[in-house]
Amino acid sequence: MMEHGQRGVITAPPQRSRRAMLFWRLLGLAFVGIGFVGIVLPVLPTTPFMLLALWAFAKGSPVLHAWLVNHPRFGPSIAAWNRHGAIPLRAKLTAIAVMGVSLTILVLAESVPRVGVVSAAILMAVGAAFILTRPSNPPTG
Repeated sequence: MMEHGQRGVITAPPQRSRRAMLFWRLLGLAFVGIGFVGIVLPVLPTTPFMLLALWAFAKGSPVLHAWLVNHPRFGPSIAAWNRHGAIPLRAKLTAIAVMGVSLTILVLAESVPRVGVVSAAILMAVGAAFILTRPSNPPTG
């Protein structure tokens, strides 16, 4: 993949050291692992971790990046996000439900300071607003 440099000159992407490439691969694999855990644990959203893995693989492994983009289960959601910024309705509902449960636990926990609960509520509200303002499906046509 080529990138546009200054004044529209096309340049090759920056070369990364072997150590950096290994770091990005391992980070991507860690995100994939967490995402796979999210498949069986309904309180852990899978899609955001797969998107993070895709980002890391883009920096460290074209082969793993292609694997994830073409994965039969995750590929369609990733493509919808990449092309249209779309988040499937099921992922939206899961994310909002997890935020609600998490906030409820924080409110009920006596050891969490009020400022912590309020801060978490504000961050969750911002996250929920972002999620809910994304389209659920790619545009048709």
